[in-house]
Amino acid sequence: MIILLQTKGEGLEVKQKMKRNLKISPPFFEIGPKNYLFGQDIYNLARVADEAARRYRVNVIFTAPYVNIVEIVKDTKALYVFAPHMDAAPVGRGLANILPESIKEAGARGVMLNHVEKPLGLTELSQSIARAKQLNLMSIVCASSIVETKSVAMMAPDMMVSEPTELIGSGQAADMGYVEAVMKAALSVNPHIGVLVAGGVSTGEDVYKIIYAGADATGSSSGIVMAPDPEKKIYEMLQAVRQAWDDRCLTNKRSI
Repeated sequence: MIILLQTKGEGLEVKQKMKRNLKISPPFFEIGPKNYLFGQDIYNLARVADEAARRYRVNVIFTAPYVNIVEIVKDTKALYVFAPHMDAAPVGRGLANILPESIKEAGARGVMLNHVEKPLGLTELSQSIARAKQLNLMSIVCASSIVETKSVAMMAPDMMVSEPTELIGSGQAADMGYVEAVMKAALSVNPHIGVLVAGGVSTGEDVYKIIYAGADATGSSSGIVMAPDPEKKIYEMLQAVRQAWDDRCLTNKRSI
C-alpha cells in the first residue's frame, strides 16, 4: 500500500490510500539517450546508470537504441533495458518493421510507445500494448497532457510517461501542480499503473521536486546526455530520486 501526497504550501497531507500492484517498484527513473549518443558512448552511459542504480537503490529503465540492446543487457545487472518503439506486426512479412518477438529475443524487458517523436494512432497503440502483454514485455506509454494521461491510463499499459510536449528538451521541468494533477488523473482511472512525470528535467533539484510531489518516477534524456559531465549528472539525479522518496516516506509516517 502506498500513500499519495498532495502538496499544500510548505507542508504535505495524506490525500488517499489505495492498493497498487506495479511491475517496477517506485521510485524508478528512465534514461533515454535517443540518438544523441552512439557506439561506445552508449555502453559507457549504460554502465554508469547500472552502477548508480545499485548505489542508490533506484530502479532504472534504460531505453536503448535497438542495435545496442543485446550488449547492454549482457553488460549490466540492474537496468531494465527497454526498446524505444516497436510495431504491432506479426512474424512474417513486413520489411523494416520492428518485430516485438525480436525485441524480446534481444533481451529487452519492455518497450516505450507513443513518444512525441514516434507517435502512434489509437488503434496501433492499442494493438502494440496488446502485443507487449502477449509476449510478457512491459510497456511504458507516453502522453502529453492531462486528457491524454487519462486516456492512456485507461488502455492499461504497465507504466506511462506524462510530459507536456513543449517541455521536452527545454530544460524547464513541469511545475508541481502538473505533477499532482497527473497523478490524480492517472490513478483515478487505473490505480495499478506506474506514473512517470517528466519533460525538461535537467537537474537533481527538478528530480527531487517531482518525486517529492507524488510521482512514482521521472526521467531525463537531453538533460543527461547534453550535460558537461553526463556520468556525474546520472549520479546527481539518482541520488535526488532516493533522497526525495525517503523524505516523502518519512513525512508520510509523521503525518499518520
